[in-house]
Amino acid sequence: MNCVRRVLARSCIAALFNERAKKKKFERKYPNMKKLLPLLLALALVFSLAACSSKTDDTTTDDTQGDANAESVDLVVFAAASMTETLTQIAEMYKEVAPNVNITYNFDSSGKLLTQISEGADCDLFISAAPMQMNAMDGSLIDDKDKNPDGLDLIVTDSRIDLLENKVTLAVPEGNPKGIESFDQLAELLKSGDVMLAIGNSDVPVGQYTEKIFAYYGLDEAALADSLTYGNNVKEVTAQVSEASTDCGIIYATDACSAGLTVVDSATTEMCGQVIYPAAVLKGEKEEAAQAFLDYLQTADAMSVFESVGFSAAN
Repeated sequence: MNCVRRVLARSCIAALFNERAKKKKFERKYPNMKKLLPLLLALALVFSLAACSSKTDDTTTDDTQGDANAESVDLVVFAAASMTETLTQIAEMYKEVAPNVNITYNFDSSGKLLTQISEGADCDLFISAAPMQMNAMDGSLIDDKDKNPDGLDLIVTDSRIDLLENKVTLAVPEGNPKGIESFDQLAELLKSGDVMLAIGNSDVPVGQYTEKIFAYYGLDEAALADSLTYGNNVKEVTAQVSEASTDCGIIYATDACSAGLTVVDSATTEMCGQVIYPAAVLKGEKEEAAQAFLDYLQTADAMSVFESVGFSAAN
């Protein structure tokens, strides 16, 4: 064993002397190499950083191209007419978030939208101005014939939310020529036949809220026929007030705001209940994209648009 150790020791010493001899020979042959070594190390570091930067740029470029080349999605949204201005603005904002998504809207009364959907119209997301129309296609209510009379099962039940709340208001044309100040006064004028009032048809939510207000004041709509004009949706009612073809109209706060009309009174919950806008994804091939847009509608950015015209987040 001692012999082996001596042999290994001699070998190590010899190797050490050989390396030192090589180093001295290299230094005699290249006397300036010690001065150049720091420069070479610096150059090596520069090239390494450049290579890393190139890889990062390539990755960023690939990611950008990936977003640009994402598969295009055409999303069809059916929404209450009272959401026309806000949803149109939000669609432009959503382009910044999901540039591959193309949104097509169908705005009308919630009752008409329900009919179109139940008859097979292409729709990926539905936003109603009242729970009634949403209930009518909610499969979780299929055993409740009052709420879902046709037994429809069209929405993704877990996606259904109460998105927004609105207010039912009494709006007047510019200058308020009839001097109307409140729902209380309106009720008395209707009884005497001294006013023309624009309201929604009975199959649209704003008209259904109006029916509740009439019931609150004990008014018989049929007996008031000569004092009433009708609209197929809230936009038509709003237009009649804007054009001063009627003395006043019962419309949503948001429509009065968008049209620049004066609101003289707002209906209380006791008068017509809460005005809730439910939203839900419809069953189909675009459920994921529709849910993503519905999620966006609940963000602070989208809510700021809704709130700017009088909507509030539903409680």
